[in-house]
Amino acid sequence: MKRVSLRNSFLLFLAAFIWGVAFVAQSVGMDYMGPFSFNGARFLMGSMVLLPLVIFRRKKNKEKNIAAAELKNTLKGGVCCGLALGSAALLQQFGIMYTTVGKAGFITTLYIIIVPVLGIFLGKKISGKVWIGAAVAAFGMYLLCMSERLALGKGDTLVFLCAIIFSIHILVIDYFSPKADGVELSCIQFLTAGMISSIFAFIFEKPELSQFVDGIIPLAYAGIMSSGVAYTLQVVGQKDMDPTVASLILSLESVVSMLAGWVILGQSLNGRELAGCGLVFGAVILVQLPEGKHMHNANERDNSIKV
Repeated sequence: MKRVSLRNSFLLFLAAFIWGVAFVAQSVGMDYMGPFSFNGARFLMGSMVLLPLVIFRRKKNKEKNIAAAELKNTLKGGVCCGLALGSAALLQQFGIMYTTVGKAGFITTLYIIIVPVLGIFLGKKISGKVWIGAAVAAFGMYLLCMSERLALGKGDTLVFLCAIIFSIHILVIDYFSPKADGVELSCIQFLTAGMISSIFAFIFEKPELSQFVDGIIPLAYAGIMSSGVAYTLQVVGQKDMDPTVASLILSLESVVSMLAGWVILGQSLNGRELAGCGLVFGAVILVQLPEGKHMHNANERDNSIKV
């Protein structure tokens, strides 16, 4: 059991690492092409990477006589998720043009706090720790993003809007995931987001083949590694894993993005901004911690049954 947990934890950390470094790839990609072109290519590439996994899973399920999810729900869910994902990713891509990848990583992670807050509109109750986490994160955001003129930067604003849309994206996935196959839904959402971004690229930009050839490294990393490889690592890593522990490991994405921006791009943060990062990360961890001993014991029972 310990070996399985250690292996799964390592796979999830690899996924978080890949996603964290992807912020650097997104930033570097802007040196070669516009944000619409970059997102269009990366999502279409991600969809193509997941396609073999979809075929493999369908074949395995057929051999085990496992009924496939209803195609109508998978298509509908994939398109809805793709619209949300495409919108959030574009806001993030534009935002990275005007802020550091470290800030972008931490601000994006706020979706973990925003999701339960949005749950109010769905009639869900919010625990005390979420309100505390939201307050701590808000102060952290103030330290991280506010300038001396008490004005929120353009890039930070765009990434914060991205975090809100990502939160909606998570709620949409939460609605459709029980009715659809997760991998197939993800493949369709990447295809949808890629097609929409590509249409805007031809309208507002002038994409040329040379741009994609010159920027193939950041593009391939964001498309193949961030979408196809990291998603597969997440699927495998979360199997028989406590979801609370899994989400804590995946939230390290924000820390990796800051370190990657510093090491690769030389984007340093001052003491105030680092304090803001610490508060935001602390708030994210607080929200994901189990509530009380009873829930912890329940999670342990669930895991023992699965293993």
